[in-house]
Amino acid sequence: MKTAFLFSGQGAQYVGMGQELFDQEEIVRQTFDEASDVLGYDMAELCFTENERLNQTEYTQPAILTVSVAFWRLLEAKGYHADAVAGLSLGEYTALVASGALDFKTAVALVAKRGSYMATAAPQGTGKMVAVMNAPIETIEEACKQASERGIVSPANYNTPQQIVIGGEVVAVDEAVERLKEAGVKRMIPLNVSGPFHTALLKPAADKLKVALEEVTFNEMTVPVISNTTAQVMQQDEIKELLERQVMSPVRFYESVATLKELGVERIIEIGPGKVLSGFIKKIDKTLVMSRVEDSNTLQETEAGLS
Repeated sequence: MKTAFLFSGQGAQYVGMGQELFDQEEIVRQTFDEASDVLGYDMAELCFTENERLNQTEYTQPAILTVSVAFWRLLEAKGYHADAVAGLSLGEYTALVASGALDFKTAVALVAKRGSYMATAAPQGTGKMVAVMNAPIETIEEACKQASERGIVSPANYNTPQQIVIGGEVVAVDEAVERLKEAGVKRMIPLNVSGPFHTALLKPAADKLKVALEEVTFNEMTVPVISNTTAQVMQQDEIKELLERQVMSPVRFYESVATLKELGVERIIEIGPGKVLSGFIKKIDKTLVMSRVEDSNTLQETEAGLS
């Protein structure tokens, strides 16, 4: 059975993420130590203690990457390998590490920069994101188009056919929400995020990331990586361009899952904190066999399914 690894994105973080397996597994501790060495602060302290930094983008991104790579390394050490990989937004960087395209130390330094650029491009309060539930995609896109007269607003995450997240400047997003209400949309949920990611407001971050990416060498990928931006298999010569665009382009998650299925994938393992992606998969395609790795229990359940 072909298996894909899917990696968590921003928003999945919580205090204590990774701690149980950190206490139990040397390879997890080594991964945290590597991140600490590169970043100059204690990654275990950031992830395991109550603090305000964990929800600040420039810290959140390297923290989630570290936890996800640690869990992936643990699976690899046990002899489990993916036939394809993907990640939600930030999770795409973990997918690139898992594909062999990027070494972890380079990746953790890069996502720390990415997080800093994103936080600067869209400071807290300059924008908002709203999940629109059970509405036709055309209705959502049209509402955003009409509301664009008030400012930047667009679909940011195509999570499932029943859940599309829109984002942008506060006034424009509010206008789109009003237009969606007029169109009969009943359920919309404001999201507690630190910025309107994957919208044109992040263009300054994309520009800075482009410069940072020029200094990064990507190795040949050993397994296919599905791009958030195109929902297709990434080509080696387009990695940098896609990562630059990804910051300000919508995440095409459910189309990416369709691409995994086209590659013959029947089983998906979510790796990293939380179970957001598992929830999406259940709504996208119930035929996919789903498990996850977040702690010792979920690791055992996943291993039982793989054996």
